[in-house]
Amino acid sequence: MTDVAAVHGHAKSGFWARLTAPENRGPLLVAPAIITLFVMNIFPLLWSFGLSFFNYRANRQNVPEFVGLKNFERVLTDEKIWDRFQTTAIIVGSSVTLQLIIGFSLAMLFAKHFPMRRIIMMLVLTPMMLSFVSVGVFFKLYYEPTFGLLSWVVNLFSSEPFALLSSSTGALIGIIFADAWMWSPFVMLLVLAGLVSVPKYLYEAAEIDRVSSWRRFVTITLPYIKSLLLLAILFRTIETFKIFDIIYIITEGGPGSSTESIAVNIYRMAFQNFRTSRSGALAYIILFIVIVLTNLYLYSVNRRAHEETL
Repeated sequence: MTDVAAVHGHAKSGFWARLTAPENRGPLLVAPAIITLFVMNIFPLLWSFGLSFFNYRANRQNVPEFVGLKNFERVLTDEKIWDRFQTTAIIVGSSVTLQLIIGFSLAMLFAKHFPMRRIIMMLVLTPMMLSFVSVGVFFKLYYEPTFGLLSWVVNLFSSEPFALLSSSTGALIGIIFADAWMWSPFVMLLVLAGLVSVPKYLYEAAEIDRVSSWRRFVTITLPYIKSLLLLAILFRTIETFKIFDIIYIITEGGPGSSTESIAVNIYRMAFQNFRTSRSGALAYIILFIVIVLTNLYLYSVNRRAHEETL
């Protein structure tokens, strides 16, 4: 018995020595991160993906019933879902376009040196550093018809109380403006990074040749910032497509369902109506859309890189 225990202990110590050897410490160092990633991200994704093929509700104790692709079929044939997709598309298109215009204009401004440039830039970057909840509460109070700042300014020229969020169009405009206000500085940073990387001698040569400002922008500035602009469009399109916090805090999807995005619809479906499997199917459809958008961006970047090498 003593010999067996000694052999077992020697084998165990030998295995531990090999495991903790300097050349084998890499897997040990990354193991906690991999385990955390699996428990917090990968396992819930796989679990929810599996539930999307079953008929399951979180508020009931019934055994899940396998229904195959029926949940995906119900989601894709539901007219209300397509209405939410249309609302989301309006918010995404309008907000991202506004962010690009404002962000690009701010980047062109801050690319030049002027007094108090750094202090003003810090103030401009402040909205991006705030939480979604604080921005939503701020704009909800800002749009308040009784004591909100917007209503107060409008009342200077009119005696009627101004309630922007009372109409469908006004509520959409309010959400688009809030989202653009928060994330235009992000676009500004990406564009500014491209602007400061443009070699100065190119502008000097263009100035000697008396090239117009528009021609300089098209032939010098735009090629340097094009990839960063595409990256900004990709990031902001994906994030705005998933917009939830601001909408839910400002309008809760109202008036009616005029501002209910697809993310808000998933929340209602999963946590208010407890259609767990159907909401999972819809979530994975959105994930598929995000993957398609990302692949389109990568295809565009790779194609541009290939053309530059020719």
